[in-house]
Amino acid sequence: MTAALLHHEMGPHTVDDWLTAEPPQDGTRLELIWGYFHVSPAPAGQHQYAADELRAVLKAALSRRTDLYVVTAVAVGISTRARTGLVPDVVVLNTRPVGTSFRAGDVELAVEVWSPGNTAEERANKVAAYALAGVPFFWAVELNKVGGVTVTAHRLEKDGYVAETTAVSGAEVTLRTAPEPVTFDPADLSP
Repeated sequence: MTAALLHHEMGPHTVDDWLTAEPPQDGTRLELIWGYFHVSPAPAGQHQYAADELRAVLKAALSRRTDLYVVTAVAVGISTRARTGLVPDVVVLNTRPVGTSFRAGDVELAVEVWSPGNTAEERANKVAAYALAGVPFFWAVELNKVGGVTVTAHRLEKDGYVAETTAVSGAEVTLRTAPEPVTFDPADLSP
């Protein structure tokens, strides 16, 4: 998966352009994917609830790790070469969360809460970008229309991410695809 990215046609914008761009004032998120600005609509309530609850779950699981910090919706300069900067819904950082943006090397776990508006191409591009940047763990959270939640935990291998565990609402699970084991029921991420 990652090798194909090296041949992706790049847009005109750089990570520096993205970091210095005026942030949207309407709740939308501005990201940079392969050199092109991408604006996502403001997250819906269910989306934000899931991200906030997952942050709390991760913070509790990592409470003994004074070297890790769980934060939501921060700018991460994924790759200067690939001209990509993203705003993951939740990240586990290995550096203090001081400043307005972070390097990909600061990220131990990136989480995307997928919304219906996220296209298959956008999803694939983001997952590929995290892998290209060397982020060790990636979680994809899917919210369905009846309140169910699925969390798929991926570990970075030589050729990209490998899905190790898929957890669904209604059963407590321990995900080991993280800096420390994380135990929770995905149903807790739904209001």
